[in-house]
Amino acid sequence: MTNTEEFITVDGVRLECAWINGDMPSGKPCLVFLHEGLGCVALWRNFPKLLSDTLSLPGFVFSRQGYGASTSIPLPRPVEFMHHEGLNVLPRVLDEAGIESAILVGHSDGASISIINAGGVGDPRVKGIVLLAAHIFNEEITVKSIEEAKVAFETTDLREKLKKYHGDNVDCAFWGWNGVWLNPDFLEWNIEEFLPRVDLPTLVIQGEDDQYGTEAQVQGIAAGLRDNCVVKIIADCGHSPHLEQPEQTLSAIVDFVRPLATS
Repeated sequence: MTNTEEFITVDGVRLECAWINGDMPSGKPCLVFLHEGLGCVALWRNFPKLLSDTLSLPGFVFSRQGYGASTSIPLPRPVEFMHHEGLNVLPRVLDEAGIESAILVGHSDGASISIINAGGVGDPRVKGIVLLAAHIFNEEITVKSIEEAKVAFETTDLREKLKKYHGDNVDCAFWGWNGVWLNPDFLEWNIEEFLPRVDLPTLVIQGEDDQYGTEAQVQGIAAGLRDNCVVKIIADCGHSPHLEQPEQTLSAIVDFVRPLATS
């Protein structure tokens, strides 16, 4: 997927990262990919490379603390962990990576972190955000699917499958995600307050059959952003549009990003 795999250090934490087309001339915005709650650099598969190549833009992918080959993290995660990632960690990641112009591409938890960053930091380096299966509040369907994932992790080969990507972080990655989403205090988690402060072009993509969230998520984002977003609902698609319907997802993102990259 990548040209260069390496690490950056943010506030003493070693984060796995990878550059795509990092040798492109400066001045172009960089696609910065923020993974889902069980994701990491490798679990994006080939999509970042495909998108970066299609747009002729550099890309930067990283694994948050506790995922992939990044430094482990103490558990349990706090209920406000996504706030910390969006408000404090992501700006420092851009600093350490030397990224002066960015378009955020976030999936699931990574999309929620993108919203928090865009609405809470107002970083002038960020020119737009792409939200894949974003969460802005918790839902019954979310809790149900995460409870099912817990059972699968404990009773099937899911742990071994995830270990291929997270290595020694496999339990940290899974229980860090699963534990906080099933924390009773997390039932009231809500980031809608950040939406009116997102003053950026935004693309919202969700699968019609997303098992972790209903279209109420999309409706809430669109209402909060008012006229500043484009919405794409993809049929025959669950929680991972970039993997389940890559052609439609790629086309929607390319159409959205291209004007931002040339303005």
